[in-house]
Amino acid sequence: MPPTSAQKRREAAGPSPVDRGKTGSKHHLVCDGKGTPFKVITTAANVNDVTQTLALVDGIPPVAGKPGRPRRRPDALLGDKGYDSNPNRRELRRRRILPVISRKGAPNIKGLGKLRYVVEQTFSLLQHFKRLAVRWERRLDLHDALVSLACGLICWRRLKKVRSRSEGQRLEAE
Repeated sequence: MPPTSAQKRREAAGPSPVDRGKTGSKHHLVCDGKGTPFKVITTAANVNDVTQTLALVDGIPPVAGKPGRPRRRPDALLGDKGYDSNPNRRELRRRRILPVISRKGAPNIKGLGKLRYVVEQTFSLLQHFKRLAVRWERRLDLHDALVSLACGLICWRRLKKVRSRSEGQRLEAE
């Protein structure tokens, strides 16, 4: 049976943890140590973070840089307590990725907040695109396209900034 229009409108929208009367969405993000976004997943607001951990890691595209085959896997994965799960930790270790995730009910890992700040900063950059701060699109594919465009603009701005610095250094050397 084909989905009704009401079902189509509610893709990746679920009860908000803050206001149960409204539906909402949540972004899950993986980025590098400098805050460059690699993969963003949009889910309903009531979806647990831990369910998206492996999907985020699997979605990391190949990153070229040094000569040789492009890297597809990070050395370590940092996450907050929402991503704490023993099966995910085992799977990450099987993939030779070091999980640096605080355990639920235990004190936070010292210094993890400074490292997690990079991810929070990237979320903040995504929120600067006003259309993403509040989800107005009913269709998930349109919203994901806007998120991808925003991530592309963030990457382009970072690349432009790095290039302008390197050109300035080159001119000083001459």
